[in-house]
Amino acid sequence: MMVLEAIDLAKTYTGGDGGLLTVLDGVRLEVARGEMVAIVGASGAGKSTLLHLLGALDTPTRGQVRIDGRALAGLDDDALSQLRNRSIGFVFQFHHLLREFSALENVMMPLRVSGQAPAVARDRARDLLGRVGLEARMHHRPSELSGGEQQRTAVARALAMSPALLLADEPSGNLDHANSERLHDLLSTLARDLSIAMVVVTHNRSLASRADRVLLLEDGTLQPTDLQQVLA
Repeated sequence: MMVLEAIDLAKTYTGGDGGLLTVLDGVRLEVARGEMVAIVGASGAGKSTLLHLLGALDTPTRGQVRIDGRALAGLDDDALSQLRNRSIGFVFQFHHLLREFSALENVMMPLRVSGQAPAVARDRARDLLGRVGLEARMHHRPSELSGGEQQRTAVARALAMSPALLLADEPSGNLDHANSERLHDLLSTLARDLSIAMVVVTHNRSLASRADRVLLLEDGTLQPTDLQQVLA
């Protein structure tokens, strides 16, 4: 089943000189449940812009996005917000954890905001932190966690609402080699074990090599690519 469908996506901006700048032009993408897709490309190619369109954080100039068969076009702000909260998980280069709360409380937060009872939210957060290898660290605040542990907490938080789609933008870009490798293994395992559709933007060869498909964003479009040719 296709969780994510992007059809003829285009994004154009007006430049400072009043001219049009086309960042994306005719992007097509389908991602199935349990599939991990890596998107690579030069800096400034539009990779983050594409993720924002796929995650309903921005609207395309042309084309459409469907998540679990539901078109984003025409949804009002409340409906888009609800869809993002319930169907999409986001992982960014910087974890954006709330520093005054423990890892457990950070992962509980989306569940509590959605109205889940404290005990239900706590059990779900404990399960997810265990899945990412942080059973013994769940009561520590972010300042007491390593960079890798903070990012794994962010992954657990992104999974709290059992999203159908996980979008990750350079998730290991701020980590050392050892922590990066652990995170890469974790992401590929989660996509398979939890049957999540996953799209990862990365410059990291190791992470891209774990994906089921690697696509190059160049000249505004996505094309299958040979990993050896595009990442040093």
